[in-house]
Amino acid sequence: MGGYGLKAGAVATSVAHDSHNLIVAGVSDSDMALAAEAVRKAEGGIAVVKGGTLLGILPLPIGGLMTPMTAQAVDEKLEELKRLAAGLGVREGIDPFMTLAFVSLPVIPALRLNTCGLIDVERQEILEVSFGETQFRNEKVGGKLYGSGENISPERK
Repeated sequence: MGGYGLKAGAVATSVAHDSHNLIVAGVSDSDMALAAEAVRKAEGGIAVVKGGTLLGILPLPIGGLMTPMTAQAVDEKLEELKRLAAGLGVREGIDPFMTLAFVSLPVIPALRLNTCGLIDVERQEILEVSFGETQFRNEKVGGKLYGSGENISPERK
């Protein structure tokens, strides 16, 4: 994500408008997996990971969006997580978790992420994306659109 600034570790959240699926950003696959797993084990929440260590988590076990904690406790934990994310390189002035929550909101113009993949909202098109050796394509099966990852290493080209 351009401008986000993350230089190490990963952050994950189950607060991701409108569908509130898990969304993760990171620079390391293993840290991203750990952040996602921490949120899963907490039955929802916000997590920050670096170097294979869970630095902090705000559990949100009520629908992945709410907690029985007091408002003051939530505020303190959220501010701690924001400081931890800033320590991973998230730029000053960016709320690391609200940014992730809205990057998945498919009704705001520009590029958005959802369960179909990367969407150009203005053109109403699903875009192909690639990460290293894996290219993601979208396929229609029975009139429905599905995304798929395919290893396109030199041996398979």
